[in-house]
Amino acid sequence: MSKRAEGKTVAILAADGFEEVELTSPKEALENAGAKTVVVSLESGEIQANQHRDKGIMVSVDKTLDDVKADDFDALLIPGGLFNPDTLRQSQKALDFTSKFFEQAKPVFSICHGPQVLISAGLVNGREMTGFTAIQQDLKNAGAVVRDEKVVVDKGLVTSRNPDDLPAFNDKIVEELCEGKHEAQKKSVAA
Repeated sequence: MSKRAEGKTVAILAADGFEEVELTSPKEALENAGAKTVVVSLESGEIQANQHRDKGIMVSVDKTLDDVKADDFDALLIPGGLFNPDTLRQSQKALDFTSKFFEQAKPVFSICHGPQVLISAGLVNGREMTGFTAIQQDLKNAGAVVRDEKVVVDKGLVTSRNPDDLPAFNDKIVEELCEGKHEAQKKSVAA
């Protein structure tokens, strides 16, 4: 298998209540392509996955938001889940960390309910995006141009709807990571 993403490091921003497969599947795809992944959370220790509404696996936190900065990474992944985005969007540190990736023109990947973090960070206005059906209206209300497709790419921002779309999402995030910075990502934040 090609290690075309070798030398790249991706932050996976997650908290308790992330949808298990929306973290584990993209993480595996990125690592299989040669990238290093780092699970970043609000606190050290472990975070609890969900499998829909049931409890899933525990995942070890590699670094806390206090220990990292966007400069340390080549891209950001925000998985969904019902509770993960709600927790993250209430943390100014998480919102600031996310915003820095846009300011630095780095790829950002988010699936399912994950784009709610982008809404709270004020990063979706004018962007072509998708997300879980239940948050598509929230995206529209925040100014996003919503497309109900498996995966939507807009200037380095990759969004997807749900676990059924993971094969297409995983392929696209590896591709975007390998492409690197997208200067239009930075320009869209300034607009």
